[in-house]
Amino acid sequence: MSNHSAPHRRGSCPLRIRLLFTALAVGAMLAAHPGGVSATPTAFDLQAHRGGLGLTAENTLPAFARSLEIGVTTLELDIQITRDGREIIGHDAKIDGSKCTDTEPVSPGDSQYPYVGKLIKDLSFEQVRTVNCGSKMPTLEEVFTLASDRGADTVQFSIELKTDPRDGTTAPREQFIQRAVQEVQRAGVRNRTIIQSFDWATLKLVRQHDSGIRLYALTDPTKVYPFSPWLGGLDLIWESGSLVNGAKSIGATALSPMHALPPDGSVQLPAVSQRLVDTAHENGILVVPWVVNQPGTMHELMDKGVDGIITDYPDRLREVMRERGLSLPPAYPQH
Repeated sequence: MSNHSAPHRRGSCPLRIRLLFTALAVGAMLAAHPGGVSATPTAFDLQAHRGGLGLTAENTLPAFARSLEIGVTTLELDIQITRDGREIIGHDAKIDGSKCTDTEPVSPGDSQYPYVGKLIKDLSFEQVRTVNCGSKMPTLEEVFTLASDRGADTVQFSIELKTDPRDGTTAPREQFIQRAVQEVQRAGVRNRTIIQSFDWATLKLVRQHDSGIRLYALTDPTKVYPFSPWLGGLDLIWESGSLVNGAKSIGATALSPMHALPPDGSVQLPAVSQRLVDTAHENGILVVPWVVNQPGTMHELMDKGVDGIITDYPDRLREVMRERGLSLPPAYPQH
């Protein structure tokens, strides 16, 4: 953890002048993030990754409910699209046997049963909903209803569209976009919604469907290389100006990079530099890194001035925010 304050050296200037400079410095600190230039004046964004997968089974209604009880700014989640064009909340293109178990077939003799190990795009909504991944895979409507029932009228939703541009393991981009935008608009939560993706071509298409919805450009060093299919035709390198200009060119509100390599907390190669944060802010782009689980790393990134953090442990990040005297998002316990 980096130091948050340094000892003051006594100067020789008169007390009145020292007090004046102190007042000016405090005013400047209050007007900006501690690490550099601020993109926009906004509350720090505490995002519960997949609902807070360090605390509860990921992307489930119990996970989202627990994060509401803790008090988060944003519920972060992933969607996949089924064979019949319905969305389900889940991270993996293929149903993962380490997270999910089969229960029973939709109908006797179903040739696709067991469903675990199958691609979600090749299964119907009803088939996928029989699988137990800690609980039934929820829909966007169910998450929006959960928040509404809790009175969580300030919580945000960050919806990651899990399109994969490489190998055809996911449904077409248009299906993801149409379904997400339709459900967001139907629930009346457009102004509280972020759409994010590693597939920047998907984000460009979202902008065509809804010119006002906020877009977060997810990225990591493994996806930024010449002719990368992830960058929507852009030719970028892993360098602050290149990444920021790329995100800006597709209309992204924020750049959301992996915070370090490897991302498991044993930081060997930091991927979010002070220069990246400052360059983004100078261009009106927020910086919200993922996935940050160690309090020391949270402090270091917040010292650099990041605008939010995506974490598996929202309780830890909330405590770090409390230690730093930041405004905390409201909690929404079950009534």
